[in-house]
Parts: sequence; structure tokens; C-alpha cells
Amino acid sequence: MQAIEKSLLRLCEMIGPVQIGRTDQFPYGWRNAAKGRTVWRILEELITQNIELHHKDLGFAEIKPATSEVGVYDFQCLVEGDSKPAFINIKSAVVGGRTNKDDISKALKLQEFYMNYPEAEMFVATMFIKFNRDMSIELTSASVFPLAWLPDIYVNPSNNGNLQSSKYKDISTAIPRSNKEFMELLALEIEAALNKKKKS
Repeated sequence: MQAIEKSLLRLCEMIGPVQIGRTDQFPYGWRNAAKGRTVWRILEELITQNIELHHKDLGFAEIKPATSEVGVYDFQCLVEGDSKPAFINIKSAVVGGRTNKDDISKALKLQEFYMNYPEAEMFVATMFIKFNRDMSIELTSASVFPLAWLPDIYVNPSNNGNLQSSKYKDISTAIPRSNKEFMELLALEIEAALNKKKKS
């Protein structure tokens, strides 16, 4: 976890500011566009391409980008000196933004993933975004959280059955547990969500 976070912090420095436009093109600045989801798809592509290209410099022995855009992870990596691959799900957060319950991934797809890879190490990597007055954006920092250690496991019945969490950016809230323990809790939440959906 620490090695991956260190690599992503190095990536933030490597990428630097990303110019989205000029101030003469946006005379009133960002306005309501200063949100992570506004620019996230572009940043996600920029992040994964640079990790793929510079993986050796970033401390990764191997990188395998996800083959699907709707999967539960964005890339698979092997940290230098390690023999077990890690699966990384990249998320964004605006610096100074509010703490909300955010979508992590489709709960049923996560369940399927862990059934196929019961020993997999999956991490939620959050990239923090800053919106600058010159119409550029910056990745200022990164945090990495083991998915199985999420303290607030909740499946939203009215939001496509997504696993949601408000704590995935704060490692001090983590509850260390095995994948098996996480799967048991996730299964209970999926069942509760399905029951709520039937009643509504």
C-alpha cells in the first residue's frame, strides 16, 4: 500500500499542471465546472497512460491496464520486489471538497471478482484534484486504501447497486480484515439492498 502510494505521489509531480483552457476562453472561470467528475475521464486516461509508460521509473515491475472500462479496477500492477500483483481502482476527490458517500464499484461485480480471485489485493487509489485560476488542474496528492478494509460497507439499492463509502480517503479509519471477511459483509449488504429494492 505504501509503495503504491509513493509511486502515485511521484506521478503527481511528474505530470504537473494540465491546461484545460485559457482564461480568455473562460472569462468567468470554472464556475460550477470545478468538480472532479467534470474532468475525471480525461485525467483517468492521462494517469493510466503515464503509469503504463513510466512504470519502471515509478517503481512498478509490471503494469497491465484493465481491458474493460466498466470493470472493478483500472490497472493491475506488480511493485518492484513483490511477487503478488495488486489491482488498483482509481478515484478522484477535489481538494477541500465535502465528505460524501461516493461510489466505489458495482457490488455484484466486486463479488464476482473476489469469487474468481479470492486472494487478490485490491486498493482504492484517490487522486486529489486542484482547480487553478489559470484554467489548469493539478493532481496534488494521492492516498491508497485497501478495499477490504473499508469501515463503512454500504450497497445503495437505488444507485445501480453500487458499493459506497465516505471513508475511503482516510486510512486512519481502516478496519483490517481478510478478503473472506469483507466478502461476507458485502454479501449481507447486497442482500439488504435487494430487499429494500423489492419493497420500494
